[in-house]
Amino acid sequence: MRRRTMLTGALGGALVAVLQGCAATDGDLSDLRVMVPNPPGSGYDITARVLARTLDAAGIARGVEVFNLPGGSGVVGLRRLAYEHGNGRLVMLMGLGLVGAELAAGTPATLAGTTPVARLVQEPAILVVRRDSPYSSLDELIDGWRADPAGVRAGGGSSVGGPDHLATMLLAESVGLSPARVAYTRHDGGGDLLAAILGREVEFAMSGLSEYADQIRSGQLRALAVTSERPVDQVAAPTVRSVGFDIVVNNWRGIVAPPGLSAPDAEAIRAVIAALDASPDWADARARFGWTDAYLGGDAFARFMADERSRVAGVLNRLGVTAQA
Repeated sequence: MRRRTMLTGALGGALVAVLQGCAATDGDLSDLRVMVPNPPGSGYDITARVLARTLDAAGIARGVEVFNLPGGSGVVGLRRLAYEHGNGRLVMLMGLGLVGAELAAGTPATLAGTTPVARLVQEPAILVVRRDSPYSSLDELIDGWRADPAGVRAGGGSSVGGPDHLATMLLAESVGLSPARVAYTRHDGGGDLLAAILGREVEFAMSGLSEYADQIRSGQLRALAVTSERPVDQVAAPTVRSVGFDIVVNNWRGIVAPPGLSAPDAEAIRAVIAALDASPDWADARARFGWTDAYLGGDAFARFMADERSRVAGVLNRLGVTAQA
């Protein structure tokens, strides 16, 4: 079991160097920036801003700046990261959605070319409708969807192969609908998708649990189901599996850095994120937003991302959905 209560050895030494602001250029993260490759209000954005606040509150890193560079479901940010070759003061918040976006775009800038830092958290998807929707349960929605798959429009904040899209298509498959018949529209993050829900552009939406917790609490949206294995504390909604459809889908989010980092820069960034994951402040944040600890660092994270790329491509192929759709 990975120890979380103290840092020792090389990791502890790297962190001490970071916190003391060592004289050498490598390892000084006093001006660390976190790029969010989606608009404000997206799951990436929420995670990055909570991460920055927690780093500061825990005394791990002060003054971390978060900025948004949306476009192409994260591909614009991925290209910018590749351009920042060797920049040890920049990281990018990313996750499963970017794996799908990379497959869809076929961009020469790939996650395999970045410096892996760590996978941080995972969370289930949540299926929501507006408060005046005619569908008051998942069963009712499924009945309407089966009757008119083109008319019951679905929306998600991810591109083809991203978590919202995968959850929607896997649900369609499980209820006997051909994914090819599903009217799915992609929106660039949770903020854009929320406008589509409220503007009646879609009948239901699939998104990350943390993205619409406030709207659900206020009654603006109603949660019909979550894609976790077990019910969650944040919303009073059944799991999709408990309603009778055997799917479990979890999104994950992590941190990557530009390619070409020096060994001290890569070690310093990984030490900071490892310290974040071990902090009580971050544990509190995970509980508040319904995130599950999924920490995986360095080379192990790189292998995981490669496996995810193969897995997503395989699921899309099985569903008969091309990455370029």
